[in-house]
Amino acid sequence: MGTKTVDEAADEQTADLTKTDASDDVTTTDETGEAEDLLEAGDEAGAEDGAGTQGATGVGQGAGAVVSAVLGLVSLSGSWIGTIAGARQTLVGQLQTSSTAGVAEQIQAVYGDAWQATALWAGVFALLALVTGVVVLARPAFGNPGPQAPWIKSVSWAGVVLGVIGLLLAVLKYTDALLGLPSAS
Repeated sequence: MGTKTVDEAADEQTADLTKTDASDDVTTTDETGEAEDLLEAGDEAGAEDGAGTQGATGVGQGAGAVVSAVLGLVSLSGSWIGTIAGARQTLVGQLQTSSTAGVAEQIQAVYGDAWQATALWAGVFALLALVTGVVVLARPAFGNPGPQAPWIKSVSWAGVVLGVIGLLLAVLKYTDALLGLPSAS
């Protein structure tokens, strides 16, 4: 029993599993003498989660950038909710204004308040675009040290710029500095 055949020695090496402390990997040796590292089930799931998080972060940042740009465009072109709010305010103005009210009061109640409601919703969308774009641009500084794709930065900056322009126009519309109501005199 003192001598072993080559096949017996290879079988013993294959069956001998050693565990390393640093990486918790299982190492096996096949018939050719080459070592193989196998991850344990827990390490494999952790490795996949890390890779999945990195990919998901890039996808999230890209989606945030696109959302920012779209919200900026909506703030400039008008939204369905802004149109509905304006129409509702027109109806409320018509119902609350008596027929004996002056022309200036009727114009303000029917058209002015609706104009301001539309401007208010445009401002909300512009502010959302601005905040979303800034969050996407600032995200790498808070926990994601990896590089950000250039297209994400470009689209985010577009959302920020559109948000600033939309917010400025909304304030000008709301204060009647831009296309104010006609005078009734």
